[in-house]
Amino acid sequence: MNRRTALGLFAAAIWLQSCASTIRTPQLAPHRADLAVMTSGGYAEALDRLAPDFERQSGLHITIIHGSSAGGAADSIPERLKRGEPADVVVLSRQGLALLQQQALVQAGTDRDLVRSRIGMAVRVGAPVPDISTPDKFVAVMLNAPSIGYSASASGTYLSTTLWPRLGLAAALLPKSKRILSERVGSVVARGEVAIGFQQMSELLPIQGIVVVGPIPDAYQKVTVFTLAKTLRGAGNPASDRLLRFLTSRQVARQVAATGLEPIDPR
Repeated sequence: MNRRTALGLFAAAIWLQSCASTIRTPQLAPHRADLAVMTSGGYAEALDRLAPDFERQSGLHITIIHGSSAGGAADSIPERLKRGEPADVVVLSRQGLALLQQQALVQAGTDRDLVRSRIGMAVRVGAPVPDISTPDKFVAVMLNAPSIGYSASASGTYLSTTLWPRLGLAAALLPKSKRILSERVGSVVARGEVAIGFQQMSELLPIQGIVVVGPIPDAYQKVTVFTLAKTLRGAGNPASDRLLRFLTSRQVARQVAATGLEPIDPR
């Protein structure tokens, strides 16, 4: 190759490179945005049922992470957030949310109450179904039960630290009771590890192998409000607002009620 040919090839290469730099690379369509939602057990069944509809309507993909509202378990929502696990939205008891607000783990002013939830009682399939229709009968069932299971979250905390002491039953009930961490109380009842179990109605109803006796009497009931809030990460994600509008809409109220929850002010 002579010198003139080499110079010509070099000049051509420079020209091609300059042309290439002016050509814009086509942008690929963005991947569907992910929305990470941490939910406590009280709202978990409702969210699991509603997520496919939201994804179809919005074109977004929800990642659902389950954890208790409180209780100190490693997989509880507060502990997950403290470790920096990613989440855009949390749904948990208002009591649990108050703790997250104190620790600045959620964005102030973004909370919205979703549902009300009642405490229920369950027994294993095949066991006698007790009558808890009155306060006196309910107390007698607890006293006669050989063992009791209760959640480590809002409902169990209320029973073990408020109701039982108030009724003067703590000394009789706590020694035969088991606080259930990181598992549905109904699953423990179904295995026969405890004779009766208490948790939110919405957490008991989906469990196979148990009979949900019903909500505990109104005189001793505690209604828990489950609330949605944005995390610091989710505050800047418009998908968080779309999820909130969807979960508080009238179109989903019937599905939510079917899980044992009472929707609050659907719009």
